[in-house]
Amino acid sequence: QVQLVESGGGLVQAGGSLRLSCATSGRTFSIYNMGWFRQAPGKEREFVAAINWSGGGTAYADSVKGRFTISRDNAKNTVYLRMNSLKPEDTAVYYCAARRGRPLKLIGQWKNADEYDAWGQGTQVTVSS
Repeated sequence: QVQLVESGGGLVQAGGSLRLSCATSGRTFSIYNMGWFRQAPGKEREFVAAINWSGGGTAYADSVKGRFTISRDNAKNTVYLRMNSLKPEDTAVYYCAARRGRPLKLIGQWKNADEYDAWGQGTQVTVSS
């Protein structure tokens, strides 16, 4: 089993920044990919960013490219999402997710929530205009 705990959400004004953290525990050696997804009220969960746990390759949604940065600290078993130039439309609950067992090789798979099999409880990000 792998446990994921997000933190770092909050209320911020448009143009501001936040850094989300996702601490992992348990069988972390089985993780190949980590992703951040978000879900706004009344909308479906959408891909934000993903990272390869070992090699560090990354992928981003077009809506956040250039503003958000995903990174990982393998020693701390933690994944981060640095969010700059936040916009009101970034308001959502942000979830981190892990893919275990075998790696996701295609970018399309990295962006698909169904490919991840462990999820955190989510952290709220609210951006005021």
